[in-house]
Amino acid sequence: MTSSTKTASVKQKIAQQVIVNQTNTYDVNQEMVVQGKQADNERLKLESDFLRGTIANDLNDRITGGFTPDNFQLIRVHGMYQQDDRDIRAERQKQKLEPLHNVMLRARMPGGVITPKQWLTIDKFAKEHTSYGSIRLTTRQTFQFHGVLKPNIKLMHQTLNSVGLDSLATAGDVNRNVLCTPNPIESKIHQQAYDWAKKISEHLLPRSNAYVEIWLDDDKVETTETNKDSIEPILGASYLPRKFKTTVVVPPQNDIDVHANDLSFVAISKNGQLIGFNVLVGGGLAMTHGDQSTYPRKADDFGFIEVGDTLAIAEAVVTTQRDWGNRVNRKNAKTKYTLDRVGIEVFKTEVEKRAGVSFAPSRPYEFTERGDRIGWVAGIDGKHHLTLFIENGRILDFTESDFQEKDFDKKDQTKQLKTGVAEIAKIHHGDFRMTANQNLIIAGVAEQDKAQIEKLARQYGLIKDDVSIQRTSSMACVAFPTCPLAMAEAERFLPTFVTKVENILEKNNLSDEAIILRVTGCPNGCGRAMLAEVGLVGKGPDRYNLYLGGNKGGTRIPKIYQENLTSAAILTELDSLIARWSTERKVSESGAKEAFGDFVIRAGIVSEVKVSKRDFYD
Repeated sequence: MTSSTKTASVKQKIAQQVIVNQTNTYDVNQEMVVQGKQADNERLKLESDFLRGTIANDLNDRITGGFTPDNFQLIRVHGMYQQDDRDIRAERQKQKLEPLHNVMLRARMPGGVITPKQWLTIDKFAKEHTSYGSIRLTTRQTFQFHGVLKPNIKLMHQTLNSVGLDSLATAGDVNRNVLCTPNPIESKIHQQAYDWAKKISEHLLPRSNAYVEIWLDDDKVETTETNKDSIEPILGASYLPRKFKTTVVVPPQNDIDVHANDLSFVAISKNGQLIGFNVLVGGGLAMTHGDQSTYPRKADDFGFIEVGDTLAIAEAVVTTQRDWGNRVNRKNAKTKYTLDRVGIEVFKTEVEKRAGVSFAPSRPYEFTERGDRIGWVAGIDGKHHLTLFIENGRILDFTESDFQEKDFDKKDQTKQLKTGVAEIAKIHHGDFRMTANQNLIIAGVAEQDKAQIEKLARQYGLIKDDVSIQRTSSMACVAFPTCPLAMAEAERFLPTFVTKVENILEKNNLSDEAIILRVTGCPNGCGRAMLAEVGLVGKGPDRYNLYLGGNKGGTRIPKIYQENLTSAAILTELDSLIARWSTERKVSESGAKEAFGDFVIRAGIVSEVKVSKRDFYD
């Protein structure tokens, strides 16, 4: 039997499994498995020979700039999304050309830490080999390349590998880039939490050799009858039912939005040492317009574990979701729906059984802050750290045409953000830390280097003294022109929209305050609008659903206020609501002023979302 015949035989036998995600490690409780015809993504994963598919063949096909439908899905696990420039799609159709296919790559970078050497390497690649020339900081605490054409894809992966980076498992039905609070002040606790973020990321990675075979020209490992069961001991032959997101967070900063993630480890410390984690399971923000079986959901607190049990618990949560998650309906395939379907206690008990660990009662903690501390802060290690506000995370040298086309303020025409970060990287002796709020921290700056770092940051427009706290409290996903799912503008829409919100705040004598504002171009949740005080979710060109009532701590889901509004109509509504907030809000005995999200609930403008499945749509 030839090698190819053996491989085909193995694929066929795997595909015949009744429980496609079952491995030899665990017995699957049949009652917990959703019955019915499985989604087509399950077929393509099983037939992919552990994520290889025919990607290598597609790379050599110069007739098209894109990938075949199955490989279009498979390259996601390799860290890429196939996209095209939607601004010119219609014109290309008129010219009888296919869309200008390219890929977006998202790097794997647990905790968002990158060295100056690595930064200079990605800066050079973005300049020379991407259509947009930018580096995009994302809400997943890493960077993205946009507009990489097929001839440069392999070079991109090899360039990353040359400086110790990769993009494995940053998209697709796997555990994605692991987030970690980038707090440089409490350096000892942060370092311990960051170390665990890296360990979790490595532990949950796909074991298949496909990534290094295809992109780094490693020798192919054949799939055989004897090795197929050991290739993916955690993720299984058909990987996870849907994407899975994990974070490590250090209170009091909820700067990674724990309730947006399937699994979060909340650091608990004692006497300056990390002793364990409270484990939160089942958060997620994505939904589908018009489908009330989908909804955003807060995570549930399963309890406390000692630090040594972290990997066992992470694996147990992932494998339970692997075996019990919905493989029939992808819209209900995330961990949040599994918990609501089987019951929180049932899921928790199964995790304890698989991990051989019992959860202890949760330890007390509190989130008092959420965003990033813009500007300089001093750490307990004597080093200094500068957090730069990067609007929408887009690091780019802006040209005159950019300002004309994108309606930037003329005062910002001196911004040369990409050049500025590169110049800092050339002299910086610490590291950079990307945040989940799309900002960049220049970390580990010695006292004698502060002045030079700040001078460069100001010279290239990376520091602007007149940036309002409203602007730093606002965030958007990418949306147009690159995201294929976008229904409305987000990144390009936000700057001008924030300016108008700033004007409303100023009119009401609230210029020194801010509302957490998030905009997403579709309901998939990348901009985390479902944890905002004011959330705009795109429905069509200049049409958004308006959600109100999240809170400052990021622990409450907002509720829909009005549907399908134009941006002008939204501003009219906010004008009226903010005016009421300024005159009707309460002030506590300690002088704390009622936040906007709390006010709209107390005033009865929207009702509080306490249990998403029950009252998000009521």
